[in-house]
Amino acid sequence: MAKAASLTDDDVFTLRLTRSAPDLWPMLEALYGRHPDYDGFREKLLSALKAGWTKRPADLKRLDLARDLEPDWFQRPDRAGYVFYIDRFAGTLKGVLDKLDYLEDLGITYVHFMPCLKPRPGDSDGGYSVMDYRAINPDYGSMEDFEEVTAALRARGISVCIDLVLNHTAKEHAWAQKAAKGDATYQDYYLMFDDPALPRAYERSLVEIFPDTAPGSFTEYPHFGKWVWTTFNEHQWDLNWANPQVFLEITEIMLFLANKGVEVLRLDAVAFMWKRMGTRCQSEPEVHMLLQALRACCRIACPAVLHLEEAIVAPAEMLPYLGRGKHDGKEGNLAYHNSLMVQFWGALATRDARLMRHVLGTHFPERLTNATYATYIRCHDDIGWAVTDEDAGALHMSGGAHRAFLSNFYEGSFPGSFAKGELFQVNEETGDKRISGSFASLAGLERAQDRGAEQLAVQRILLGHALIAGFGGIPLIYMGDELAMLNDYGYRDVPEHAHDSRWVHRPKMDWHLAQFRHSDDGAAGQVFRGTKHILARRKAVEAIHAGHPLRIVDPGQSGVFAFVRQAPTGVMLGLFNMTEHWLHLPETWARAQGVTRMHDALSDHAVEAHDGQIALPPYARVWLL
Repeated sequence: MAKAASLTDDDVFTLRLTRSAPDLWPMLEALYGRHPDYDGFREKLLSALKAGWTKRPADLKRLDLARDLEPDWFQRPDRAGYVFYIDRFAGTLKGVLDKLDYLEDLGITYVHFMPCLKPRPGDSDGGYSVMDYRAINPDYGSMEDFEEVTAALRARGISVCIDLVLNHTAKEHAWAQKAAKGDATYQDYYLMFDDPALPRAYERSLVEIFPDTAPGSFTEYPHFGKWVWTTFNEHQWDLNWANPQVFLEITEIMLFLANKGVEVLRLDAVAFMWKRMGTRCQSEPEVHMLLQALRACCRIACPAVLHLEEAIVAPAEMLPYLGRGKHDGKEGNLAYHNSLMVQFWGALATRDARLMRHVLGTHFPERLTNATYATYIRCHDDIGWAVTDEDAGALHMSGGAHRAFLSNFYEGSFPGSFAKGELFQVNEETGDKRISGSFASLAGLERAQDRGAEQLAVQRILLGHALIAGFGGIPLIYMGDELAMLNDYGYRDVPEHAHDSRWVHRPKMDWHLAQFRHSDDGAAGQVFRGTKHILARRKAVEAIHAGHPLRIVDPGQSGVFAFVRQAPTGVMLGLFNMTEHWLHLPETWARAQGVTRMHDALSDHAVEAHDGQIALPPYARVWLL
């Protein structure tokens, strides 16, 4: 009998290259095919992919194989995420090692280290102004520390996500420094102009991102005679993705980080990567071509790695980042479900889930191909009230009036509001206002004057966590929300933070509070134990797998948000009472949605209907099987 030939690393690389070549080369041909050195670029890219695979550690190659064999691993209900700034959670990377038991206790299988690559000194836009993609912020530790931490987390089944900013670098980055010294090769890495004529022409159709703190989209640098495209801040220079060398450099950086143990790359500011005169220069078709090609590169050289594409835009603009048309199943694996967050807060304030039902039921498909959502109620950022005039009009509401109401309600100035937040920015032209605030403070805990109000706030928090856990995708809990931590107004005394109210909901972790999480009878203990229970039950419910279709349904009760997850083993009907009142639904309606067992998978108890009605207490959350 002939001896079977063993598969070498070169064989595996060739097989994966063959698999993903149709997703890669046509995109690059369309983007760069007319570039005079396109053939040379292709050869360099192929060499970079091969080098990245060759250098990949053996345990990560094994993970690649496991993920290839189980491509739905990130859609499974055992995924649960936790998001934190390293210094505010544990001081340093080494400090994270001391907190692994805490993460495991909560049920976390995915952690997002907020920006941890080396930022520029001073104001760095919260770490998103990166001067070295291959180095860790020295305040947190070294790249060796990072590798040690990712290995320790991986050993516990916890995947690490970090930010990779694609639209821009800090002006202190080595490429930018060479460009500023007149190096034409590196000037072509950025979008630079000899005079303001073209910048002014572009600006006629651009939208200012930070009109209060960084007006305009270009910055003049007289010392080297150029106008530089700076979408976000003067110190963040936009990269020129029309230059294939930029694609090559970023690919090499992706593979470098993947080989250090990163399993999820959060690709930041992706909507802005391609510029076209006469447009907003957001979400242009070439952006999706670039993102498909970048994902193909990872599938070739590090297929265990996912791409989370950060695009906080309207649903019609967001969904293509998860693949649409020719990109279906080939672009991002994850994208933030911003609409779910916005509609949750809107329904809580109005005690009415009809707009939530309309937006989520009208604009989102029942399932995605090889992709899912990152769901969240709060994050490190502010909340922009992304409610369109058209969606509001469908319910005979004024979009502008509704957005103004939500801002006033969550700032806390609307009569009867339970919330306590802070304004982040006000757009004087549109009147739109953005809001900062922690989950607990926005949910009413900070303003609670008695035990009853405190308990309502606790129930709102657990309602939100049950919603994102049952909706499918990967639920993300922002650090401290599992302990009901409040706004931290100390940011006003920190000069580099005082101008940015988002730091009000970025407190330092309260480890003293965490010590008593299993025994405390106050809000912190109740929320921790409730959240832990929600994540544990999520893992036990196969219907929550993100590959199963999700359909928004109308329960005939304006205060209840409901959806059906259709699994081969049967349905799960999610019911969420968005009010502080008792509400009732007919048992016949629930059974008409496919419910057969009348068993709540969240509490793991039977649900009894009385007089044919299912009773929902204030802020109830039920996963009915």
